[in-house]
Amino acid sequence: MLSRFFALRPIFAWVIAIAVMAAGAFSITEMGVEQYPDIAPPTISVNANYPGADAQAIENSVTQVLEQQLKGIDGLLYFTSSSNTGSAQVTATFEKGTDPDTAQVQVQNAISRSISRLPQPVQQQGINVNKAQNDQLLVVGLYDATGKSSNADLADYLTTHFVDPLSRVEGVGSADVYGGQFAMRIWLDPAKLVAVKLMPSDVTAALQAQNTQVSAGEIGAQPAAPGQRLNATVTARSRLQTVDQFRDVILKTEVTGAAVRLKDVARIELGQESYGSINSFDGRPATGLSISLASGANAMRTAQLVKDMVVDLSKDLPAGYAIAYPRDSSTFVKISIEEVVKSLLEAVALVVIVMFLFLQNWRATLIPAIAVPVVLLGTFGILAMVGYTVNTLTMFGMVLAIGLLVDDAIVVVENVERVMHDEKLSAVDATVKSMGEITSALIGITLVLTAVFVPMAFFGGSTGAIYRQFSVTIVSAMVLSVLVALTLTPALCATLLKPHEKPQGRFFKGFNKRYSALETGYERRLGKFVARPLPWMLVFVGVCAAVVLLNSRLPTSFLPDEDQGNLSISITLPVGSTLDQTQAVATRVADYIRKADPENVDHVFTAVGRGGAGSGQNIAQGFIVLKPWDERSGGDNAAPAITQRLNKHFAGDIDAQTLILSPPAIRGLGNSSGFEMWLQDAAGNGVSALTTARKQLLDDANADTGLAQVRFNGLEDTPQLKVDLNDPAATALQLAPADVNSTLATAWGGSYVNDFVDRGRVKRVYVQGDAPYRSTPSDLSQWFVRGMNGEMAPFSAFASTSWTLAPPTLRRFNGIAAQQVQG
Repeated sequence: MLSRFFALRPIFAWVIAIAVMAAGAFSITEMGVEQYPDIAPPTISVNANYPGADAQAIENSVTQVLEQQLKGIDGLLYFTSSSNTGSAQVTATFEKGTDPDTAQVQVQNAISRSISRLPQPVQQQGINVNKAQNDQLLVVGLYDATGKSSNADLADYLTTHFVDPLSRVEGVGSADVYGGQFAMRIWLDPAKLVAVKLMPSDVTAALQAQNTQVSAGEIGAQPAAPGQRLNATVTARSRLQTVDQFRDVILKTEVTGAAVRLKDVARIELGQESYGSINSFDGRPATGLSISLASGANAMRTAQLVKDMVVDLSKDLPAGYAIAYPRDSSTFVKISIEEVVKSLLEAVALVVIVMFLFLQNWRATLIPAIAVPVVLLGTFGILAMVGYTVNTLTMFGMVLAIGLLVDDAIVVVENVERVMHDEKLSAVDATVKSMGEITSALIGITLVLTAVFVPMAFFGGSTGAIYRQFSVTIVSAMVLSVLVALTLTPALCATLLKPHEKPQGRFFKGFNKRYSALETGYERRLGKFVARPLPWMLVFVGVCAAVVLLNSRLPTSFLPDEDQGNLSISITLPVGSTLDQTQAVATRVADYIRKADPENVDHVFTAVGRGGAGSGQNIAQGFIVLKPWDERSGGDNAAPAITQRLNKHFAGDIDAQTLILSPPAIRGLGNSSGFEMWLQDAAGNGVSALTTARKQLLDDANADTGLAQVRFNGLEDTPQLKVDLNDPAATALQLAPADVNSTLATAWGGSYVNDFVDRGRVKRVYVQGDAPYRSTPSDLSQWFVRGMNGEMAPFSAFASTSWTLAPPTLRRFNGIAAQQVQG
């Protein structure tokens, strides 16, 4: 018999137990740590940039071209796309369990087939394919405590010194800067261009020719002439590096020998790569770096690696620069796991105290106390073998299992003591006889308890993915518990137990007396209940009915919303609002949040020009960092109460729609708590019909008292100036369509030309019309196109303008036009 074998060989049992504990302890150090099991399906994002193009042009020339290649990819569930002004994004979502690396390779291969079909500006800037989830693991903020640096200075420093190292950190899917690095900005003056009969395309061509790196070879390269005694590399033209060098670029040489240089027709400066974002941290200029987790990566480990890298990179920060974390989802996870571990240790301590209280023998108490860590550490080893992580559900399973697993050891100890007392046997003989009596009972009760939790491991969907680890934890602990009860516990009983009498101290004597009285009273009352079963059966039926009734009325949710220590801000102004107007509102919102609740709010970060719905001048987003939990005691200081108060205040704001949102309960499932849905135009009725249906859906949803904050996750139609080209008139003026298109695109949308070197780093060169010459529709007439006859023709001679409304963002779900609703 197994128990007899180990009872007679206690050292062997100890060796096995120590090996199990060592394996479990090693597994803990290697296991990932997270709040909940990773249930978010892997996602691969494809990003492309097309400067100056509107959403409709992006969708027709870029987004749909990319979407059409997403076919025949293994494990693809669905894909969504977003076409914004100047950029396109396609996100492919795969079945849970799909290898993210394989999915990325397949998407990359599919997208590569469409590169040649994309517009030339898109090809120039490249297509990025990342295996990143659509939520933010953390945001690394950089601000100037002195307030002397601008957003551009901070964004350039962050891009230059932080982006590349942090992008290479294991587990990072993507790193997105709120802003951009410096770029060489060439602002064209149309009056000066027409005076020398030049077009924007002439400027672009001159820059491409003179701002380039020439490979000139070397003197004496092999094969060389016999007797060659000189070998040296040859350098010629190289990339420009300073504003003065760009100013001297020659655009045209007159017959008189006079040269027209770039400075004669343009204003050149070291400006920003992107002017669509204004950020602040507690009212100071700032920028942020959004870190997204790679699909399948460990969140806590990645966050710690990123922070370690930030510490190393921060050693060389300029005076006044400081690092902050406007959003850090890993802090809450760390605190959650620490609290569960504390509960686990408290449970173990309470179990030991209760066992000593009732067994009243330190030897008998020591045996179950030794079994607990053996089983717990062994369970961690099993979880590591099956690829699970340390999370709140596995730890909760451990806490629950403690009360179950000590039962086996206590049953063994009490029965061995009974046999020793009644039959006057030695500890070894009593252990052997006792195990023969209770082995089948131990196995039977373990099978019964296991049968309760095993079905949970076979649940499907997200619910199954969450609770499967909880089920496996309980079952593993129960199986290990009975194995320890059949091996280690008999060896401990045979070694440690001695014949003894119950302690007769004042405390235990009083405790035993009161417990005996309680036991006697319970037996007497139980006899009365059994003698009259009908009334108590009616009480039981009533309790069951109350349980059913209360269960039907109890609110339900996927997972409870918790105070994660941070909140999000979403700000949307009316269509047509400028970046300055949005910044004013964002500043007012941030100031109010800090001043209205200083006891609970630690920091506020705002980013104007971007949000969950896309990018635009009339939107902004932000993050609220709450003070540590131990400084916010009471329900009124918890995140839900703070959210409710702030939303109540901002509900009366007539200038903008401002919402305070809680982060999602599970990382990777959305950007905020609640739900999201897609409304598709399956019948192809057009954007107008889809918008009408969406507004009706929102009206019905907001009329439902069971729903709150149901909103459109997108941007309403904005004014759009349509330029209508008169092709016959352009032909009569001998204008080439390519020249007309490039002039309009460069002057108003801006063109990426090539790169230059700034302080050892390669950055981009952009050509665009200066702000005063693209501020009103009438400014179009200031731009000219050179005809084949050498004459300059104004746009007013062959083009007209008209106003219309168009969505700044177009979205699609599985290739069908759709709009997203959140609540």
